[in-house]
This record gives sequence, structure tokens and C-alpha cells, in this order.
Amino acid sequence: MRRARSLLLAAALVLVPSGCGDDDEPNRKLILATTTSTQDSGLLDDLLPAFTRDTGWEVTTLAVGSGQAIELGRRGEADVLLVHSPAAEEEFVAEGATGRRLLVMHNDFLIVGPADDPAEIDALSPSEALTAIAEGEVPFVSRGDESGTHAKEKTIWAKAGITPEGSWYSSTGQGMGATLQVAAERNAYTVTDRATFLSQRDTVDLVELGAGGPELLNIYHVIEMTERAGNRVQTDGAAAFADWIVSATAQDLIGRFGVDAYGEALFTPDAGRDEAELAA
Repeated sequence: MRRARSLLLAAALVLVPSGCGDDDEPNRKLILATTTSTQDSGLLDDLLPAFTRDTGWEVTTLAVGSGQAIELGRRGEADVLLVHSPAAEEEFVAEGATGRRLLVMHNDFLIVGPADDPAEIDALSPSEALTAIAEGEVPFVSRGDESGTHAKEKTIWAKAGITPEGSWYSSTGQGMGATLQVAAERNAYTVTDRATFLSQRDTVDLVELGAGGPELLNIYHVIEMTERAGNRVQTDGAAAFADWIVSATAQDLIGRFGVDAYGEALFTPDAGRDEAELAA
């Protein structure tokens, strides 16, 4: 029988390729909880049909913040996670309800804002940039949704020794694409992942500002859920997805994604690498 789940339907994107799976084969359907960046960038549109062709598993995708994705896994309402909030992931794995946690890919976070750069943050480090924005009380828009991007933003504020508050600082509680649109409308700064920004830069009047570096590294992992999270978890599907996304086929798709459209890859495939090398 089909599993009844509270799926956060407002955030769900169902990708079910035609001709794959029947109602009498519910064991070939899995739930992927992932971040809005993988959806808003268009990456899932490349990966999931290929995954279904290769494995026969159909995917229902819940694109939410990493914090929400982890919570879905914790409640046994997702079979596998693709997330980018390492500290929260490590805490979650330590709870004991997950299976493998594997390195998949990375890109970086960006601080973007108006082209005239009213806070004069260009070439500043991330913490220096947010300090300048706060001291000038220049509009800043946060996702405010406990996503991996929001977690990174909070880490930078903490390093700067600042608790952002006041009329200049606002939160959308929405995904990255919507937050970029709000920031552009308000002539404000925000923190974004590179993939979503590049995929939307033609529709938002914002530019990349500030310096990069290891502080803005954005790492994605796949996390299998197990029946320890709930007896509805499709462990076979979780293992199939985890195995596939670190396979040569998927890693090649990840490495080529965005090159034709944007002139550069939006993600760097990392399966099998030592994660410590990424920050070097």
C-alpha cells in the first residue's frame, strides 16, 4: 500500500517520468528531501530522470531548506536526503537513525547585492562585508528558514560578532529563488548559493560582491535513512539513490551541469574525495 505521509505539499515538486512504475509497485517509489538550491538551479531536472532510467525508482522530491529536510528524515517522512548544512548533518547522523552519509559535490556561497554597492563591500572578506552592511544599516534580506544557506549566513554574522536586527534586516522564510527576487526588489544584499544565483542572474538585478574563499564553501552530502527513523522508510530506494548519485554516471552529469547555459559548471563533483581537501 502507498505510504501516507505529511509531505509539506506546498514545497513539493513531484518528478515522475512517464512509463515508469505502476500503482501495484509502490516499493519502486521513494521520497527525496533536498534543498531548494538543487531544484531552483535546475540540477534535479537533469539528475532525477536519469536516476529513474538507470534504476527504475521513481522520485517524489520535497525541496525545502536543509533544516526542514533533516527534520523530514528524522520523522521518517523521507527516504533519502541531499543537503548542504554539514554541522546540522553531523548532529543528525549522531542520533543514529541514518545510514551512510556520502560526499556528493560542492560549490560556494556568494554575497550578492546592488551593482552600486552602497555598503562598499566589494573585495571585503565575508565577515567584513556583513559588518559593513550592518554598520551602514543597508538593507539585507535573509532566507530565515534554517536552510544550509541560512546556517552559513548565521555563521558569518557570528564570526563578525554581530546579531543582525533592525529595520534594515528582514527575512523571507522562503527558498533561495524567492529570496533573491525579494533582495532585488528591495535593492538589498543577501547570501546565496552560486548555483541558484547563476541560474537566476538574468532575472534579478544583483551582482556578486565581496571576496570568496574557504569561509564560503558549500558542500553537499547524500544521507540514507533507515528503518530506525520509521518503518515506512524505503531503505532499498535510499541505498539505490545514494549509490547512484556518487556513481560515475551521476558525477559526470553534475560536472557538466550548467556549462552550456552559463559557461561554467554550477557544481563540482566530489564523490570519493577527501573532504578535507575541499577547504585547502
